[in-house]
Amino acid sequence: MTEIDQGIQYMKEGKLEEAAQYFTDAIEQDPKNPVHYINFGNLLLHMKDYQRAERFYLKGTELDQEAATAYYGLGNVYFEQDEFEKAKKSFQKAINLGLEEADPYFMLGMTFLYDEQFKLSLPYLQRASELNPDDADVQFQYGLALAQTQQLDRAKEVFNQVLEIQEVHSDAHYNLGVISLFEENIDQAIVHFDKALEIQPDHLLAGNGKKQIEIMLEDNQ
Repeated sequence: MTEIDQGIQYMKEGKLEEAAQYFTDAIEQDPKNPVHYINFGNLLLHMKDYQRAERFYLKGTELDQEAATAYYGLGNVYFEQDEFEKAKKSFQKAINLGLEEADPYFMLGMTFLYDEQFKLSLPYLQRASELNPDDADVQFQYGLALAQTQQLDRAKEVFNQVLEIQEVHSDAHYNLGVISLFEENIDQAIVHFDKALEIQPDHLLAGNGKKQIEIMLEDNQ
C-alpha cells in the first residue's frame, strides 16, 4: 500500500489526524504532484473546512489544469456553501474534462435543483440515473425534478423504481401519494401516505396529506 493509499484508508476509517499527517508528508516529498493536494482537499472537505479545502483544490488545478477531480472537489466546496453559480461552473468543468461518472452529473443536477432551476437540472439528473441505476438517492432526486416540471407519469415510474431499490423509502411513498391526489385516486394516495408513516412515523408531510384527505372526506359526507 502506497503512502497516499494509506492516507485514504485512514480517511475511510475516520482517522482524520493520521490521514492529514500522511497527506502532509506526501506533499512535502512530492510537492509537484496535484493528486496529493486533491486528496488533502477531500479530507478538508470531509471536515467541513471549506476555505482550506478550496485552497488545496485550487493548488491542484494550478499544477494540472486538466485535473477533473479537483474541479469536482471545488464544486462540492461551493455547493456546501450555497455558492451555486460557482458550483455549476466547477461541476461542468469536471464533466468537460472527462469525469464521466454519476457523481458530477448528480451534483450538477442537484445544484440546479437547489437553485430552483428544475428544468435545467433534468438532463444532468437523468444522466446520473443512467450511470448509477441502482442508487436510490440518485433515482429519487431525478423523480423529484420530473415532478417539479409536471412530468408526473414519468416521475411516478421513477419513484416506483426507487421503491424497487429501497422498499422502505418514506419520501418515495409520500411523493407517489401526492401524484395519486393529482390523479384523483384518493384511495391510492391514502395507501402511500400510510406506508410513508409506517416507515417514518414522524413524516410531517405524509401526516398532513392524510389529515387533509380525511377532512375532505368528512366535508363530502
